[in-house]
Amino acid sequence: MIRTLCAILDNMTLLKRKSIEAVASRRPARGTRNRGEAPAREEKRMTPRFAPVTFSELDGVRYLHFGTEWVQGAMRLRKPDAIELEYAQQMMAWLLFLSPAADDFHVAQLGLGAAALTKFCHRNFARARVTAVELNPAVIVAGRSMFGLRNDDARLSVREQDAWDYVMDAASTASVDALQVDLYDATARGPVLDTTAFYRACRRTLKAPGVMTINLFGDHDSFPKNIARICDAFDNRVLVFPEVHDGNIIAMAFNGPAIDVAWETLEARAKVLETTTGLPALDWVQKLRAANARQEERLVI
Repeated sequence: MIRTLCAILDNMTLLKRKSIEAVASRRPARGTRNRGEAPAREEKRMTPRFAPVTFSELDGVRYLHFGTEWVQGAMRLRKPDAIELEYAQQMMAWLLFLSPAADDFHVAQLGLGAAALTKFCHRNFARARVTAVELNPAVIVAGRSMFGLRNDDARLSVREQDAWDYVMDAASTASVDALQVDLYDATARGPVLDTTAFYRACRRTLKAPGVMTINLFGDHDSFPKNIARICDAFDNRVLVFPEVHDGNIIAMAFNGPAIDVAWETLEARAKVLETTTGLPALDWVQKLRAANARQEERLVI
């Protein structure tokens, strides 16, 4: 969901960058139905239609497209395991609250895109399990052939699966420490999965403590309804980042014990993260402190 303008191809085409799920056609949101319709579990599944997966490169950065002007993800060729885009870096802000050092730590990514988050977590957190859930098989192929995504191993699992099915599976309950959600359709009209039922299912997948980060589009009418539904599902335990120049707003939702911490403590944690991961964690702390009301002195959520 990036609105930076750049020249591409003949240097005359303008791109709007946006991280989205690989679904070209808008499907009805799960967890909602019209009067007279069968419950969701009885609905007939439609075969999804996918837009073509295409690529472009500019100034040493490779971009993923789904046959539109929107950019679904990016990778700097000289730093293939780094996270190139600012909003995607903010998706990692759960690191301020959770340590991926434990053997049973589990990071799950809903929506693979260019695999930036999946690759970063797999490379940097040597003891953590990393799961990516992606509906479009062509996106998985692109991740491995064009964006350096490694083959599955004992710690990495890339699943060709609907994100709805993943969070609704009883086996996923309380299995994830950090859940990263980035699910958009090719027309960028808001998250494909955006019901309260979906967000409640996301919360059920989290351990306690656990954190969900989610990519939203700040200047779209989908934003307020998504924030309201996330707040409903997570008992208002939600923080937001300021909108980045690309139009994205990252929200964080918390499960488990209440948090009451001094900002200075988070800044100390952020300094360690900047040293160990190279991520702009101090900037995260400053922006979270500025963007969330009644959190000026301490973070209490």
